[in-house]
Amino acid sequence: MLTGLMNVVRSPDLRKKVLFTLGILAIFRVGSTLPVPNVNVGRLNECLTAAQAGENASLYSMINMFSGGALLQLAVFALGIMPYITASIILQIMTVVVPRLATLKKEGSSGQAKITQYTRYLTLMLAVLNGTGIIMMAINGQLLGSCDNIVYDKGLFSIVLMILVMTAGTGMVMWLGELITERGVGNGMSVLIFTQILARFPSQMWSIKTSNDHGSGDRGFFLFFLVLAIGLLVMAAILFMEQGQRRIPVQYAKRMVGRKMYGGSKTYIPLKVNQSGVIPVIFASSLLYLPRLYTIMRPQNPDRDDWGDKLASFISNNFLRGDGWTYNLLYSLLIIAFCYFYISITFNPEEMADNMKKYGGFIPGIRAGLPTQRYIAYVLSRLTAPGSLYLALVALIPTLAIAYLNADQQFPFGGTSILIVVGVGLDTVKQIQSQLEQRSYEGFLS
Repeated sequence: MLTGLMNVVRSPDLRKKVLFTLGILAIFRVGSTLPVPNVNVGRLNECLTAAQAGENASLYSMINMFSGGALLQLAVFALGIMPYITASIILQIMTVVVPRLATLKKEGSSGQAKITQYTRYLTLMLAVLNGTGIIMMAINGQLLGSCDNIVYDKGLFSIVLMILVMTAGTGMVMWLGELITERGVGNGMSVLIFTQILARFPSQMWSIKTSNDHGSGDRGFFLFFLVLAIGLLVMAAILFMEQGQRRIPVQYAKRMVGRKMYGGSKTYIPLKVNQSGVIPVIFASSLLYLPRLYTIMRPQNPDRDDWGDKLASFISNNFLRGDGWTYNLLYSLLIIAFCYFYISITFNPEEMADNMKKYGGFIPGIRAGLPTQRYIAYVLSRLTAPGSLYLALVALIPTLAIAYLNADQQFPFGGTSILIVVGVGLDTVKQIQSQLEQRSYEGFLS
């Protein structure tokens, strides 16, 4: 690996790309700590400290994980990359439903450019909606529990200015991500969310040590290194599963085109064990955090006895901490369901079978056409079962750590965060390695 790093330094083009990416990430982190105008920073920090020590600590921990701590600090880049990711997922699902988008997808690069343009517009619309909701919650004292006086001025001009700054910050984050994709290393949007999550790791690890210090502090350091060791084992297991795939052999028949013979080659269709990636975990997490937001916006009142208060009480007892069997069972079932749902809308066995038949390809022992389609769907279904169980198990790791290691709500090696970190890191390393091999080097990890 050290040899690979030296090869990166020696290659002028690759060195410029790496330095450019690091420079963009530095700008991104500065924008994630710079507050928007009209924010009372001192009061905000007091409320944030109190909120993270309260009963909704797990909710604020999840929010901090996806925003790198920027959202609850009301920073310029508070919304981060999440509006773009949400817009991309919405457009991806609508591509299956809306015929116009399905036609654009089949048009190649020109159609994809149009879909990307629609994604940008939808991102800015979502940024306005999200920014308005967050600013209004901060003004009404609902963002961090019952904490008020977070903003200096509650006038219309100040509110509009804060929303516009947050929306502009989202637009700039989207631009920075595209710059990394075009002129840097890796997928820009993925690298940015990777940076946001990774920025929280040092503080989360240190909080495990400090929250378990008793007397001489031996237990704190013991849990610190124990969690670190478990985290490395989890990362190794995720790497193993993420690279696992089922290769379906494909044989192409020979055919004459003019005076030349084409075809006759052998290849394979690589189907990953985790074909859906981290999207099902994000869907399930987002869906289960809606009830928690309900309890924040409608606190329990002992003087009321209506259905809304009973619902808030049920959510508080079963969904607030995230360590009950009801919550985790529903969480696991949602992840498994979303795995099958996402694969059904992104992977089309019928289209793949038709393309193989069009170019003279066939799976040995399987007839072309409908039998090939059924075989691919059967294999994909068999692969999705262990893949969905694997995702559900990884997502439950923080809960197990809280229960058996007393790691508080700050266990970083599990759930969505570690899946994104490992997945993006692996993809970025592969891109660097491929560029090194193009320059006749041995590779990054050789």
